[in-house]
Amino acid sequence: MKLIKYGLTLQRVREEDIEMLRQWRNSDYVREKMEYREYITPEMQKKWFKSIDNPNNFYYIIIYKNEKIGLINEKGYDRYGNQKSESGLFLKSKEYENTFAPVLASLILIEMNFYFLNGKESYIRILKDNLKSISYNKSIGYELCENQENIENQLYVLTRESFERKTKKIRKAALRISGNDPYFYLIWEPLDFESGIAQNSERIVKDYPIEIPSKFENGCRIYYYKTDVDNMEIISSDVDVATPEDYYQDPKK
Repeated sequence: MKLIKYGLTLQRVREEDIEMLRQWRNSDYVREKMEYREYITPEMQKKWFKSIDNPNNFYYIIIYKNEKIGLINEKGYDRYGNQKSESGLFLKSKEYENTFAPVLASLILIEMNFYFLNGKESYIRILKDNLKSISYNKSIGYELCENQENIENQLYVLTRESFERKTKKIRKAALRISGNDPYFYLIWEPLDFESGIAQNSERIVKDYPIEIPSKFENGCRIYYYKTDVDNMEIISSDVDVATPEDYYQDPKK
């Protein structure tokens, strides 16, 4: 599974990625930003992957300039109930903090949740002393939940309405940065059909109020929608649009 927009790719985590992720997660740079800071063993990592490799969890490798640089996730998604989920993100090293990558990855993940999966609310947890992360997430519409003032790892909530209101200018700027390509590409790969993740999620995509066309190519189902660059509304797209270049590329290990 791949999500492509704003010149950046999110690729669903595969089993062959988990040792790389474990190395990142155990680094001092990442651990100091996490509530859980104990050393993660290979056995613990395998157990974690088995727990999240299902249709209710979306964990992606962030691919920026054809390099794997971090992890972003939408977990615990309740498709047929309250349509709420919880998100998280970490970069593998400090050098990517001041790039556009974390902002673009966040926008893609949230748009996937609200527009493809028709989500209603997205939650995140932020350590109360991580002022940089708090400031950024408030800028895209997240609000502190009730009774969190004295909690160390605080809970924030984002609605679709708040996201659209707060990020109109940010998303316009992101489109300019990425060459004004208005398309969002959701690609289900053969592995996603084998696991059943694609079939489970496709039922929701087809129920979205706006028709999202798709085409079948190279064993993959490719969905498209388009952003109206004038008002940043989501509109149906042409299935004959060219397949994104990133679809054919294998990022660096």
